[in-house]
Amino acid sequence: MIKRELVQSLIDERIAELANGLFVVDLTISSANVIHVELDKETGNVSIDDCMRVSRNVEHNLDREQDDFELHVSSAGLDKPLRHTKQFNKNVGREVKVVLHNGSKLEGTLLQANDEVLVLETSKFEKPEGKKKKELVVEQHTFNRTDIKETKIVISFK
Repeated sequence: MIKRELVQSLIDERIAELANGLFVVDLTISSANVIHVELDKETGNVSIDDCMRVSRNVEHNLDREQDDFELHVSSAGLDKPLRHTKQFNKNVGREVKVVLHNGSKLEGTLLQANDEVLVLETSKFEKPEGKKKKELVVEQHTFNRTDIKETKIVISFK
């Protein structure tokens, strides 16, 4: 079986050469030696060329004679949850949907994120007590990252 540390070092080697803000979001190796690598960038988008360069470095430095393997290198898609702190930082200011482990869901603007907490700003129209008109209520919510089940970017075509 192919060792995760070896694959990670080959990926890190190429990422260091490229020096373009690329980072690994996820790396999995199955018992059948199927390697899945998901990449993202601190700014901008992951290009096909980025994926190809990382893929080639891994593929050319592993011995198929010793361990047959299947390799998949891709960008972390918009439809997948944010998993890495750098992904959260990259998406500050964007609309996200947060699902907590207790099942509650909130949608709002990501204001801040680090390894421990995430700050979300929500806004909704509510009718205050004793008034006839609805008013916009803006709230900030701070969550421990350990309480969050998943956070996804809200895709909007406005």
